[in-house]
Amino acid sequence: MKTSKPLLAARMAFPPLAALLVLLMGEWIARGRMDTEILCTMILPHTPAYLLAWVLLFLVWMLLDWVFRFPPLSTLGMAVLGCVPCAVNFYTLQLRGEPFLPWDLAQVSEAAGVASAAGIRIQTSMVVSIVVVLGLMVASFFLYRHRLKQRWLPRVAGTAATAAALCLLIVGVYLQPAVTGVLGILPDAWMQDRYYRYYGVITGFMTNLSNLEISKPEEYSEETVNDILDKVQQSEKFSTGPLYPTSYSATAPKEEQVKQPTIIYVMDESYWDVSELEQYGIQFDTDVSANLHALQQTSAYGRAYSPSFGGGTCDVEFEALTGYSVSFLPSGSKPYQQHVTKPMFALPNYLKTKGYQTAAIHCFWAKYWSRDTAYPNLGLDDFISLEDMHGVSKVRKHYWTSGLVTDDSMADQIIQQYETMSADSDKPIFLHAVTMQNHTNYNRDNYPDDQRVKVLKHPAGMKYSTVGALEDFATGIRDADAMLGRLTEYFSQVEEPVILVLWGDHYNPIDSNYDVYTTTGYASDSSADPRLHQTTLLMWSNYSQNAVDLGTIAAYDISPVMMDLYGLDQPLYFQFLDRQLRVSSRSCTRGVTMNLDGTTTTQPTEFQQRWTNEQWMLQYDLMFGKGYALQRMGMADLAKEDK
Repeated sequence: MKTSKPLLAARMAFPPLAALLVLLMGEWIARGRMDTEILCTMILPHTPAYLLAWVLLFLVWMLLDWVFRFPPLSTLGMAVLGCVPCAVNFYTLQLRGEPFLPWDLAQVSEAAGVASAAGIRIQTSMVVSIVVVLGLMVASFFLYRHRLKQRWLPRVAGTAATAAALCLLIVGVYLQPAVTGVLGILPDAWMQDRYYRYYGVITGFMTNLSNLEISKPEEYSEETVNDILDKVQQSEKFSTGPLYPTSYSATAPKEEQVKQPTIIYVMDESYWDVSELEQYGIQFDTDVSANLHALQQTSAYGRAYSPSFGGGTCDVEFEALTGYSVSFLPSGSKPYQQHVTKPMFALPNYLKTKGYQTAAIHCFWAKYWSRDTAYPNLGLDDFISLEDMHGVSKVRKHYWTSGLVTDDSMADQIIQQYETMSADSDKPIFLHAVTMQNHTNYNRDNYPDDQRVKVLKHPAGMKYSTVGALEDFATGIRDADAMLGRLTEYFSQVEEPVILVLWGDHYNPIDSNYDVYTTTGYASDSSADPRLHQTTLLMWSNYSQNAVDLGTIAAYDISPVMMDLYGLDQPLYFQFLDRQLRVSSRSCTRGVTMNLDGTTTTQPTEFQQRWTNEQWMLQYDLMFGKGYALQRMGMADLAKEDK
């Protein structure tokens, strides 16, 4: 039976029109809204990016149709490809402030657990899209149901031709920056959320695949690395004064300084001094940071410039433990999963060469962020994770059905592990701990009314739910402060010299995105706002009462600064970072440079860029290159472990 022209035209029009509809629905899902403003300011000015995505979806439909010859299945497959990544993108933006990136595929099971525990909810756009897709599937069934069967030879030829076209699109266009650049798709590695807003989820995701490979710096060689390190050593001959004039190392006689103290790191989940909001119209019913404020009088204090917002805890942890900057790595990649796959230079590995024993404690599953495989490569020999913990207290079960281990229980774990390591060996101790109690999301129902910190006063316009979320968050900060008090009280009484470093990994949205920050005037509604990347930092010891204002330092400078403050022997790489902090910038993170005076810019000077280039040269050498710097730092054996 001959197919009528109108029916033939409808069949020809269905795949491209369905692909266009799926593309628009996907963008609606990813953005949370779809209106004239988005169409006119983001989509239409970047039409080539969306044309590529449309062609990709169309070719997927055609390929599935050639293979299965069942249009509803082709429609479903295209819709899944076009909409599911957009839904994932929506939720990742809510949870961590970053879009859905290729490296996230390595963390699917863990991310699903976090999403489930965080109580994410299906959006209206998703419900509508499901209904529309079902409608398209039904329409395709009736539209093609009397289509003639295709002979095997044309079917194979059609499949091969469509597959070839799809491969050409991916390999020849999406993975070729020179081609996408001609189409006006310009890289924006510093601001991936903006990149996705401009070019869409599909094109954003596909073009990011080209960033999987780490590019070697120009002029990388043993001679170049040695030249940089030679300058670091030569700089010691020039007297420019101590980095912090009031520090222990600057005031205590060198021959009397402690050489191998116990070093304890505590990275506290989502920690920053929320009492700062009391300068912006918020009033709490208690001093949530009483211990912090007291300790600041006799400790080094300041802020750590975090590379993350709303998530990416392992990025901050990686920077603090290694001195490496995640800004040099593909945006969105997770170093523990993609790059810490072999023994490499890091503070724990360096301390082991000085006779230290090392361990880590984290009150969540060992495999999360692949810590179980990354920690040994960083030099953390023992790892106590949630699987190993018994009798710990848990709270915040409104979102996290199994609850989160309290910071008070983490204080117990830290003290117990310190005592165990002290009893087992007389070697000095490095102990690294990561907490979980104050993990997003926040809701007043996470704590009983009689345990929750109360907001007594707030600016007009702050929603009831936002106030409740802020109370939840502030309660976690109060408990983290209590943990800090317990730890410093305990370690002030031990005989051994102890350094305790505590900092927060990142800020989070609190309830409705940025309402807490915008209604108070604390910060803007942008995850790139530098104010939302400077978490609280404290460095305390039981053998020095010197108060030091650290200002803001990069998270990757935490270890070098700690060693400088207390006069500990530093590896040459850390000496380089100290020198950079002294003369160039306080931080260069995610495209934002913090100048020495604390101001920020997205346009570093030529001098600052030179220092950044040298930093990447050394980091590349230690992470991906030949490890020339390891020999200079007395760690040549580490390179042999990689063989």
